[in-house]
Amino acid sequence: MFPERFSDLPAYAFPRLRALLDAHSPGGEVVHMTIGEPRHPFPDWVGEVLASHVEGFARYPVNEGSDGLRRAITDWLGRRYGVDLDPESRVMALNGTREGLYNAAMALCPETKDGKRPIVLTPNPFYQVYAVAALSVGAEPVFVPATAETGHLPDYASLPPETLRRVALAYLCSPANPQGAVATRGYWETLIGLAEEYDFQILADECYSEIYRDAPPTGALEVARDMGVSPERVVAFHSLSKRSNVPGLRSGFVAGGPETIRRVKQLRAYAGAPLPMPLQAVAERLWSDEAHVAENRALYVEKYDIADEIFRDVPGASAPEAGFFLWLPVEDGEAAALKLWQETGVRVLPGAYLSRDTAPSAGGGMAGHNAVGNPGAGFIRVAMVAPRDETLDGLTRLRACLYD
Repeated sequence: MFPERFSDLPAYAFPRLRALLDAHSPGGEVVHMTIGEPRHPFPDWVGEVLASHVEGFARYPVNEGSDGLRRAITDWLGRRYGVDLDPESRVMALNGTREGLYNAAMALCPETKDGKRPIVLTPNPFYQVYAVAALSVGAEPVFVPATAETGHLPDYASLPPETLRRVALAYLCSPANPQGAVATRGYWETLIGLAEEYDFQILADECYSEIYRDAPPTGALEVARDMGVSPERVVAFHSLSKRSNVPGLRSGFVAGGPETIRRVKQLRAYAGAPLPMPLQAVAERLWSDEAHVAENRALYVEKYDIADEIFRDVPGASAPEAGFFLWLPVEDGEAAALKLWQETGVRVLPGAYLSRDTAPSAGGGMAGHNAVGNPGAGFIRVAMVAPRDETLDGLTRLRACLYD
């Protein structure tokens, strides 16, 4: 059961991992495959752009993002998804998308829905900021299993009407973290139709959208546009961390309807931390350039091929459609992670640390849907963010330790 109070939250995934592993010595040269921190090189010119705008550190940043940055963002959205958004009213720069994913709940979630405590839907497994955001605004997080049976995406349409009537917000990550599943156009159409019927907003976390095998993933904004729904219905979040290998830049954006962006901007004015102007200049240049993105994606495609070869005959192991994680089946995720660390020095994350038990709560509320236990307990998440040779070494050791 997930806690009802923010103060009762369990430890974040990585402190839990340290508690599990750090009392034990590694069984070989350490290979870090836990955190999704890209380690490919970023463009050489990033430093030049930063240096040429260093005087910007002497000024308070533009709260919503500079005119040039917001225009670069909407131009990119037009090239990538074919949507035409006003840079003044439809986008805002973020100090990392985690800020936006959290603050969206603060800015958009009503105090009640259908006369009751509002519900925030989240996939299970999930990025933990979704659930923390729900609790922070007094909403009830409802965890919907995203398993092989549902294509590793949550089947929100299977929820009962009495639950859906209370839904205020629904988070959806595509490509999914950790499974690498991609929401098809049909999936988005079903979810947007459900949001129309029950009047809730979709928070589309698309931070991994530019790391894929073949075809670029369909975006929520383009489907919403094609369906002719209100521009307030879908709120999309994107990041430069994965796309451009600059997680330390802390730069992303949120795109949505004018009223949505107005409310997010208002919250930022009181409580936010805008991106410093020199970093906004770097972000503007990065959103305007696709050559480095294609080069980055090619490096991940090479590692997809490596993983496909190493795990091709492991029962239940499926290759990700996109993103840079492997979601590998094991008998017990914690036991597998500890064994792997002690015997090989390869460090991975137990899947249970990214998910919650989905049995109904003792008080009768919806702590989840479909009592399947913890859907991540029988998995490990493996980040393929290191260079090719290090990734090959880590995956080879992992295969020999856990599957041979």
